[in-house]
Amino acid sequence: MASTPPPRRVALVTGAARGIGRGIALRLAADGLDVALNDLPSSAPELADVARAIERAGRRAVAVPADVSCEPDVARMIADAVAALGALDVMVANAGIACPGGVLETSLDDFERVQATNVRGTFLCYKYAARQMVAQGRGGRIIGACSRAGKQAQAHVFAYSTSKFAVRGMTQAAAGELAKHRITVNAYAPGTIETDLLQSIRATPSGGAYDAPNSPLGRYGTPADVAALVSYLSSSDASFITGTHTSTPFRLRALTDFEKKKNAGQTVSVNGGIYFD
Repeated sequence: MASTPPPRRVALVTGAARGIGRGIALRLAADGLDVALNDLPSSAPELADVARAIERAGRRAVAVPADVSCEPDVARMIADAVAALGALDVMVANAGIACPGGVLETSLDDFERVQATNVRGTFLCYKYAARQMVAQGRGGRIIGACSRAGKQAQAHVFAYSTSKFAVRGMTQAAAGELAKHRITVNAYAPGTIETDLLQSIRATPSGGAYDAPNSPLGRYGTPADVAALVSYLSSSDASFITGTHTSTPFRLRALTDFEKKKNAGQTVSVNGGIYFD
């Protein structure tokens, strides 16, 4: 008797219209997953382009536009992805925004706008994805978007740094709660990645710090670098890793050569969640 093939795995990637999210979606499709693609409704043409690229690679794709800061939108996004693709195995809560400015000049409106997308949006994606995975009973992977600014705060992006520290806390708390359901929860913490967002930051008064890379590797990262890490965290090989925040680092010119060398290496915990990093 022929064995039953394993179920097709399904991922949902938010902020998938461009940049890191697009790179993650394409990589997961290359890994053999079907992919639900989320971004704001205004990005529907870009989502359609990503969907076509995934379908050309032989995988299924569906666009599920939504505002991740809106709870009814997120609930509907998850339901629509499952209805179209049959399940949800990997949730990548990638969507995020940044607002330049330190504590003295950041307005309350800008602060709350960043928290709404980066904190509330990540929380809602974690919550509704976890509910779906628990109901399915076959485990899963939840992966959030932290940042280097969520490990070492940056004064010139006060609201953004605050939001990314919150993502670390949510990731650790959710990892502890969901481990009994065989759901791992991790986050990636990129340094400077060559995206449209970086271009917009370079145009700000403080953007000169990003004119040239000064990392030990001598370059800025690419969406493909982050996508490779997400690919691993999404795989069965990462089943004993949870509650971690893994970096693709960069360093500003103010750091000494010793500090740059010291921070070039990364330590990733493979401990089943005994403690969180």
